[in-house]
Formats: sequence, C-alpha cells, structure tokens
Amino acid sequence: MIETEDLKQFVMLGYLSEEMLKSLVPITVKQFFDAGETVFKQGDTADRFFFLEKGKILLEQRITETLTVALSSVKPGFSFGWSAMLENGSYSTDAVCAEPCHLFSFSGADLKLKMEENHSMGFIISRRLLYVLKKRHDARTEQFVKTIKLHPEISRLL
Repeated sequence: MIETEDLKQFVMLGYLSEEMLKSLVPITVKQFFDAGETVFKQGDTADRFFFLEKGKILLEQRITETLTVALSSVKPGFSFGWSAMLENGSYSTDAVCAEPCHLFSFSGADLKLKMEENHSMGFIISRRLLYVLKKRHDARTEQFVKTIKLHPEISRLL
C-alpha cells in the first residue's frame, strides 16, 4: 500500500502538506520496469506523470532510426513525463530505464483535477514544474551552445 511517506521522498512532492499528500495517495500507481524497458516513447500520448523511486531513467531523442541521443537522465527522487500536465500533450522524448526502475505515477488528468480542487496544491506543483522546465531548458541551451562552439566550421568563425 502506498503511504504519504512514500510520496515525501520526491523533491517536487516534498513541498506539499500531509493533507495534500493524503489526497494524492488514492491516485498513485507504483510501477516496476526492467533495465532496457521503455516507459514511454516520443510522440506517445502524454497521459502519466512519473516520479523515480529507484533506478535511472534516460530521456532520449531519436535522431534517425539508428541514432539516439541521451539528452538527460533522471535520478531517484525526481520527476519526468511532465508533458502529461499539458492539455492534449505528447511526450517529446523516449524514457528508457538504464537499470531496473521503481516508479510512482499519476494520471495527468487525475493530478490536474486534484490541483483544481486544491488551488494551494496546484500552485505548489505548478511552481515546481516551472522550476524543472527552467532547469531542463537551461541544460539543453548549454548543450546546444557547447555543440556550436565545438563545431569545426563554426569555431573558425569565432
């Protein structure tokens, strides 16, 4: 059985009150994946928001049928699949287990309903989601700029 203590271990949910966490317990699902298993694929309908309890998730972008690039990784205690929090969204990457993983997840629709019912909880979760988005945007911007600087033809122009 899932308890509020289980949910407190996740950075984003650690900001919620005990009452808020209790309201999330009934909509929480625990899932297990083996190494190499795909949690979701790029382009899939984004219907679940995930929290990693154990293991490591790689967020990968398919460049071609044979070339995939790992954009980032998710460590225990952190979330992924935030596209489920958007209306009619789809996942923009593949989420692949680099090792066996234990996940907690929420239906995006169920979590959004809970956020609408409790605006304080909605504000806290929305603020944490914005923080995650900013960090990922900054990291990808840094990767992009570094790639440009290291490109042989562009580096001659610099």
